[in-house]
Amino acid sequence: MYSRILVPVDGSEASFGALNEAVQLAKEQGGELRLLHIVKAPMLDYGFSADDSSRQDIIAALSKIGKSILANANATVREQGLAPECLLIESVAGSAAAVILAQARQWPANLIVMGSHPRGGPRAVGSDTAEVLSGSPIPVLMVRGIAGPAEHPALDYASAFPLTAEV
Repeated sequence: MYSRILVPVDGSEASFGALNEAVQLAKEQGGELRLLHIVKAPMLDYGFSADDSSRQDIIAALSKIGKSILANANATVREQGLAPECLLIESVAGSAAAVILAQARQWPANLIVMGSHPRGGPRAVGSDTAEVLSGSPIPVLMVRGIAGPAEHPALDYASAFPLTAEV
């Protein structure tokens, strides 16, 4: 039934839970997995005024983290006997959800399995998850994570590339 499963991964506990669910589905149904990590630099969306070299340094640091997250997810899936496709996309404009939905159409996936980072209470979902749920023409399996800070050290972007400001 679900032969092409798209799994956005960000290194969080919720993302890891979604990855495990997707692996089980793919194994049960003989499906393919595509793991997707989106390098998103939101500070570049809103008039961040760094020079071009600083901007490139930030994107390079985020890409390095993303490659590590994808490599870990790939290794986890391969340990289960599957060979996923892995895709890293750099996006400095628009939402991560828009990239996920575009990839689901382009591949084409027939299921999206993603983790959710609850915000604003026990029933709320993250904004990207809400956007994917409302905009997806295909089924979405949401795996709920815990509220709170990132659970994966690779998501500590501040320590990955310290920014300094001139006064």
